[in-house]
Amino acid sequence: MRWGVVTSLVVLVSGLLGPACSSPQERGRRVVVLGFDGMDHGLASELIAQGRMPNFARAAATGGFTPLRTSVPPQSPVAWSNFITGHDPSGHGIYDFLHREASTRTPFLSMSRVVDPSRSLTFGKYRLPLGSGRVELLRRGRPFWEALERHGIRSTIVRMPANFPPSGSAHRELSGMGTPDLVGSYGSFSYYTSASFAFSGRQVAGGEVHRVTVRGGRVDAALFGPDNPFLREPEKVAAPFTVWIDGTRPLARIVVGGEERVLQAGEWSDWVPVEFSLMPLQRLRGMVRFYLRQVRPDFELYASPVNIDPLAPALPISTPGSFAADLARATGRYYTQGMPEDTKALEEGVFDRDEFLAQARLAGEEVKAQLAYLLDRFEDGLLFFYVGNLDQISHVMWRPMDPGHPAYDPVADPPYRDVIRDAYVELDRVVGETLDRLGPETTLIVMSDHGFTSWRRAFHLNSWLRDQGYLALRDPGRPVDLGFFGNVDWARSRAYGLGLNGLYVNLAGREPEGAVREADRDALLDELGERLLRVIDPASGEAAIARVYRPDRTFSDPSGLEGAPDLIIGYAKGFRCSNESALGGMPREVIVDNTSPWSGDHCMDHEAVPGLLLTNRPLRRPADSLKALAGSLLAEFGIREGAAK
Repeated sequence: MRWGVVTSLVVLVSGLLGPACSSPQERGRRVVVLGFDGMDHGLASELIAQGRMPNFARAAATGGFTPLRTSVPPQSPVAWSNFITGHDPSGHGIYDFLHREASTRTPFLSMSRVVDPSRSLTFGKYRLPLGSGRVELLRRGRPFWEALERHGIRSTIVRMPANFPPSGSAHRELSGMGTPDLVGSYGSFSYYTSASFAFSGRQVAGGEVHRVTVRGGRVDAALFGPDNPFLREPEKVAAPFTVWIDGTRPLARIVVGGEERVLQAGEWSDWVPVEFSLMPLQRLRGMVRFYLRQVRPDFELYASPVNIDPLAPALPISTPGSFAADLARATGRYYTQGMPEDTKALEEGVFDRDEFLAQARLAGEEVKAQLAYLLDRFEDGLLFFYVGNLDQISHVMWRPMDPGHPAYDPVADPPYRDVIRDAYVELDRVVGETLDRLGPETTLIVMSDHGFTSWRRAFHLNSWLRDQGYLALRDPGRPVDLGFFGNVDWARSRAYGLGLNGLYVNLAGREPEGAVREADRDALLDELGERLLRVIDPASGEAAIARVYRPDRTFSDPSGLEGAPDLIIGYAKGFRCSNESALGGMPREVIVDNTSPWSGDHCMDHEAVPGLLLTNRPLRRPADSLKALAGSLLAEFGIREGAAK
């Protein structure tokens, strides 16, 4: 198959972990790190003061509880890479969720990529790869656990973001954020409906809507996987399934392959294994969860993204390869895609809020079961365990607790105003259970990569560049934006925005039709920075941008800036780059209300959204930033390599 298993992964660039020093490591020591993505220091402080997070208070009483400086920009892939390597982006090479090929301006996901076999043999409609493809981790730098292993200290790293495929340098690893579904996306659901005008025929982001017909109480449909790598022409593999609808009761029987599930309306299935036929004797295995929304008057069925089956992984998601299956056999199959909470289904109206929260709860329960299993068998060394549930819930449920949000609904929102606070309280219980399992001799560290705040106003960066004369249009009179720079005259354009915080100069010799000479680049960047800092939101009179970072003046290694944006925009608290602009769109206005359910965010000025650090005992080497924390972890084991800066 096209995606061969990666049996070894070369760490590309030396990180800051220098040669081992002679300080004695401490075998038998136990350190557990819980990584709570997106837990905000300010909100946690409020809840601790209210007595709603007693286990945080218990740990802080003997250790500490402080803000933790996040990355520039404060995006999760960047922040976790800072933590993993102890470097800023110039060391690990991750600047945004999205990077771009300068030669084409084509965006790509920054954390990993699939490389097809270089040669193949074709006959008829088939193509036979000659050799294996591979998946590459694009993060550079040595992870901190490599130093632990080198000193004989075992590390288990579970769901670390920006670590797909796993580095291979820990005793055990399971990949996390950045792990795709079987299609190769970060999560693409399927929705089957008999409604004639569902979604008004429009395409939905993050999934596909399939129109189905009910005949004689029967629905025939199919799950779809990636393009068949053995065919010369692109054709998605499919796994047909049949749904039998009960004539009187709100029940349906779903039959896919040799599997069968009976669901009531409003019920979720467990994980259902699925096989896709590639060619004779070649199968691709995945798994889905079904959610039967209703059977009448219209039939509505949701299928999760087809996940990699941990019992038969089609991609390398763990080291050793058996670790993913061991966890599944012990606690059941589980979401393997990096960000399982289906926020897109909520944003697109496939889920209502209760359905989204139910799905997020399923994902969260799987994670908690795995944590309990690992803690009960934890003997010594380091256990890192990541929880992303809070981050995804905070993104789409922030508005109900912010009456000042422009899209706040005084009727629909109040019932959900405590959802996020309750999620904090639930994680406090996880901390309490962890403390009780570990005993007093184990160091517990709870950390988050960034904080959170309300996202009220959306900034169309490319629209601002257009209005200020930095982006020129081929047809200024065109009333509808074509998206992805579809109307841009590059020969007359000097700068463009791509990604959530990135701005690039249209540089001659680097970009196609680059219009800015290298000699003029510095002056242009200074001019852009000054003007961006003067942008005022006409609706409130507030500055929209708090900081503008020049990577060549902000980050530590000038030799590691290849591919970096020329400017990183630090939006003021409450502002964020719009989704449209992040993908090259240029709507008419520059600053608009954010009316999306995605109402909480952190891709702003890094000082506005610090993470947090909680410990149950003072660290030998205190840390005030994600970068410094890597060195602090090594110091807990008596290792004095130069990881912390």
